[in-house]
Amino acid sequence: MTAKSAAALPMVEPARVFGARLLLGLILSAMILFVDGYDLAALPLALPHIVRELGIPAASFGFALSAVLVGLGTGAVLLAPIGDRYGRRPTIIVTVALIGLATMGTATATSVTGFSVWRLLTGLMLGACLPNVTAQVALWAPEGKRASTITIVSLGIAIGGITSGLVVPLLVSFGGWRAIFLLPGIATVLLAVTLFFLFPRKGMLPERQDEPATAMPARKGGQLLDILRPPLLVATAIFVLIYGLNAFAIYLTSSWIPTLLPQAGFSVDLSARFMSIVNLGGLVAGLLIAKLVDKSRVTFVLSAAYTTIVLAFLGLSFVKPDPWIWGILLFLSAGAIAGVHLALIAIATDFFPARYMATAIGFGVAVARIGAIGGPMVGGWLIASGISVGGFFLFAALAPAACLAATWLVPAAQRARHKILS
Repeated sequence: MTAKSAAALPMVEPARVFGARLLLGLILSAMILFVDGYDLAALPLALPHIVRELGIPAASFGFALSAVLVGLGTGAVLLAPIGDRYGRRPTIIVTVALIGLATMGTATATSVTGFSVWRLLTGLMLGACLPNVTAQVALWAPEGKRASTITIVSLGIAIGGITSGLVVPLLVSFGGWRAIFLLPGIATVLLAVTLFFLFPRKGMLPERQDEPATAMPARKGGQLLDILRPPLLVATAIFVLIYGLNAFAIYLTSSWIPTLLPQAGFSVDLSARFMSIVNLGGLVAGLLIAKLVDKSRVTFVLSAAYTTIVLAFLGLSFVKPDPWIWGILLFLSAGAIAGVHLALIAIATDFFPARYMATAIGFGVAVARIGAIGGPMVGGWLIASGISVGGFFLFAALAPAACLAATWLVPAAQRARHKILS
């Protein structure tokens, strides 16, 4: 062995170690987001079984379905900053464990109030956990691949939703609707134990540095104030508008599709499997959009996606129910809008300078909870008013149509970013 080759060896091994640690960290982060995807789908999928066993009207669950989203938004604002103060790793581990315990607690509920409380607690912990996971993934992302990395890891949410639709019938046959919460809750606590031993500690991985600080002195709340005043106010408003409307459409449909499809003539089990199709659409659309976003085709990609979504929702409104046709339309409508949602955080990287990224995304996600909370509640009101299945999907087309119009404002958001950097 030459001196030159011997000198090179110490450089190779650390690269391999860092590569393995990075892969492990990203996989574990995706598993945490998998929990999010499953938890968000769990109550809507359990609802037909709960209604049948407990005799509570489905329309009474409007707030219970929204409670996890109320908690998520509140936790993102009030609890997520704990990660910045005491460290993201311990915050992630503790909150994952509490998510598992709250999920198990949902299995003990016997009233709408009980479901609402447990789902609110679950949401609070998700709100504290998920921004820290996203922030950590953004820091680990390879240079020039931030959008793809964030989106690919975020596919854990879609995979969690896909899995929920597949396993819920099995869980119900094994232990009734309570098994939908009890067994996954136990698995989530075990995930927290795994994170304690395997989640990379600070300094074990190189982290991508943000842009150099400007002459503006750092101050408490300074960056939040900066994104709420010109020129970044334009970018913030456009991001929040699209993200909020998209969230409204997602939770309007995902919360009530399992209840609506049986009214259209499909079985409860087939309706649950349709939700897997919806989440598969989210996975495919999220991957495709992330790939194109890395090529800076944001306006075109969003416009094409929302046009497809609107047309598919219109198809569900007017096409006679058929398993194959409706499966495709659900894939292209509710599924595609979930995929856009996965990519919107990555798209926001094109709206804001790196030094404002976490602040802008956190603020956008928190404000967008209004849309996410409103979706299930408005859906419950529509169902209680006796709207037809076709009428429901016609209403669902309105939010993505508004998003389609808003995509033409994206260049204004990009120009705001360039003003800060110039």
